[in-house]
Amino acid sequence: MKWVEGAKQGIVVAGDKGNGNDLTQLSYPEGVIVDQLGTVYVANAGNDRIMRWPKGATQGSVIVGGNGSGEQSNQLHFSA
Repeated sequence: MKWVEGAKQGIVVAGDKGNGNDLTQLSYPEGVIVDQLGTVYVANAGNDRIMRWPKGATQGSVIVGGNGSGEQSNQLHFSA
């Protein structure tokens, strides 16, 4: 959620289609950071991936992981 100063309602900027693994969804997000350009990065633990939503994007993109849980160079493993 993004909250503009003085707003009475937030704006969904990432993961607005319920729990899941589509590019519009998150599963057990563990952390979030927003850079100076307004790009949102989310550690998506349930899907073992890091997602990126550029400002104004309608879906995210996988920038790390997303190939199942594991220890290979194209995988992440978030422990419970």
